[in-house]
Amino acid sequence: MNLRRRIFAILYSTLIIFALAGCAGQSQAAATPAPTTVPVATAPAPANLGNGGTLIMVLGVRDPNTLDPALAGDVGSAFIVRQLFSGLTRLDNTLEVQPDLAESWVVSPDGLTYTFTLRKDAQFADGQAITSADVVYSLERASDPKLAKSLPAATYLIDIVGVREKIAGKADHIAGLSAPDDRTVLIRIDSPKSYFLAKLSHTTSFVVDRRTATPDSSGSWTEHPNGSGPFAIEQWDHDKLLVITRNVNFYRELPKLDRVRFLIGAAASNAMVLYEQGDIDVTDVPSSTLARVQDTSSPRSKELLRVPQLSIFYLGLNVTLPPFDDPKVRQAFGLLIDRAKLARVRLDGAAEAAYGILPPGMPGYNPQLPESQADIAKAKALIAESRYGSVDKLPPIAAYGSWAGTLSQVAKDTLGITIEVRGYENYGDFLRALDRNEFQIYGSGWIADYPDPENFLDVLFRGGGGENHTGYDSAQVNDLLNRAAVEKDEAKRFDLYHQAERQILADAPVIPLYHDIAYTLVKPYVHGLTVTPMGILDLATVELAR
Repeated sequence: MNLRRRIFAILYSTLIIFALAGCAGQSQAAATPAPTTVPVATAPAPANLGNGGTLIMVLGVRDPNTLDPALAGDVGSAFIVRQLFSGLTRLDNTLEVQPDLAESWVVSPDGLTYTFTLRKDAQFADGQAITSADVVYSLERASDPKLAKSLPAATYLIDIVGVREKIAGKADHIAGLSAPDDRTVLIRIDSPKSYFLAKLSHTTSFVVDRRTATPDSSGSWTEHPNGSGPFAIEQWDHDKLLVITRNVNFYRELPKLDRVRFLIGAAASNAMVLYEQGDIDVTDVPSSTLARVQDTSSPRSKELLRVPQLSIFYLGLNVTLPPFDDPKVRQAFGLLIDRAKLARVRLDGAAEAAYGILPPGMPGYNPQLPESQADIAKAKALIAESRYGSVDKLPPIAAYGSWAGTLSQVAKDTLGITIEVRGYENYGDFLRALDRNEFQIYGSGWIADYPDPENFLDVLFRGGGGENHTGYDSAQVNDLLNRAAVEKDEAKRFDLYHQAERQILADAPVIPLYHDIAYTLVKPYVHGLTVTPMGILDLATVELAR
C-alpha cells in the first residue's frame, strides 16, 4: 500500500509470457550492499514556484478496492487512503517517522506504553475537532471481526495488547487502549519493539469519523468520507474518474494543489500516450518503452526519475498442499527460472534479480546471500528424491497471478510438467482467495509499509500470520523473529533477521524473482513531487508552475 498493505502490493496478471529457463553456471549480476540511507528521488523544484492547479494522473483499470483505511490492503487503495486520512504518525518522504495527528509522544522506560498527545488543531475535513475518542474508535473498529473476515489489523495492530482478543471475538474492547482526556491516547504493546511507531503509520491506524464511519463494512460513508487527510473527495464517477480537492481544514500546511484528477478504466488506458500528448502530468514507465525514454536524445529522458523500490515479487508455494508439501519439490521449482535473465530480458533492466527476500536499500539487507541460478538437472534430481519419486507422479498443479505463465512454460519445456494457469476476473476475488490460502502456486508482490526487515520477514513468513499465504510455519524461524522483534542492539537484530531469511530460503515457501525499480515520468512544471522507495506517498507538497 503499502499501501499498502497490507500495505502489501500484489500485481495480478493472467498473461502467459515466454519462458526464461537457464543453465547452471550462468553468470549473474553481483549483489550490492545496502546504502546507509534510503534513496529518494524528487522532481526539481525551482525557486519561483507556481500555485495551485490540477494534477492529472491515471489510477488504474478500475476503482480502488476500498477507501476504508481499516481494510486497505493493496497499493492502489492505500495510495488514495493516504491522501484522504491521517494517523498518529506518518512517514515523510525520506521514510522517517514524523508526528501527524499526534504532536508528540512519550515512551515508558520499559518500552511498553506510548503516551500520545494530539494536536490542538487536529480536525476532520468538516472542521470538527479530532479527539482521543476518535483515535480509540478507529483502532477498535479496525480490529472488530464484524468489519470483515480478514483484517489488516491482524498484521499491523497485533502488537497492541488486546488486539488479538478483539479480532478473535473474545473481547469487546482493546485492553491496551485508553483515552484519559480529549487530547491524550495511551497505547500499551506486548513487548518493546523498535519498529512500532513506523508500523503505526500504516493506513490501518488512520483515524475515521466515528459519527459517520459504520462499525462494519456496510453503508456508503466511503463515497464521501469526512477524512482527516490533506484532500477530500470532490467527484467520483465509478470506474471512470476520481477527483480529490484540497481539504481547507487540514491541520498541517495546506496542500498546494487545488485538486487531483485520477483517470480510471478506459480513460486511463495507454498512459504513456496520454503523457506524451500532455493529457496527464505523471506516469509510470512500462519496461517495454523504457529504452526509448532513457535515450538521451529523447526530451523525455530529462523528465525521468529512477528509484529502486523496497519491494519483492515472487511465486508463493503452498506448503500445505501437494506437491509443495514436500520441501524438495519446492526447492526444485525454485531452480527453474533464471532470475537474472528475467530481470535483464523480460523486464528490460527495470528490476534487479532477487536472491533473497529483503530488497537492496532495506535496513538489514544481506548482500552475502548466494546468487541462485537455474539448474534443471538438479531440479530433476530433487523431485526424484522427494516422496513423489518422479515428475510423472506429481499431482495436478494450478497456478494463479503474475508470472504463473512463465513458470508454467518453463516447467513444461524443461520437466514436462503441465501447470494449469488460472485467473480471476475480479481482483478482489483473487485477494479473498489468497487470504483463504487456496492456491498451490500464486504470483504476488510486496512493497514496504515501513523500512524495517520485520515488515517482510515477520509479516510474510511468521506461522499463522495474516499475510502468510503459503501456510509456512517454522518453529526455528518463528523463534528468530520473536528474538529479533525485541532485540535492542541493531547489529544483533539484523543478524537474527539474516538467520531467519536464510532458513526461509532453504525451506523454499516462495521463489524470489525480482526487486522492482520505479521509473516515473514527471512533467517539468510539476514541482515538489517525491518518488520514494515505497512509491509516491504524499501529494500535499505538489504544485504546478506552468
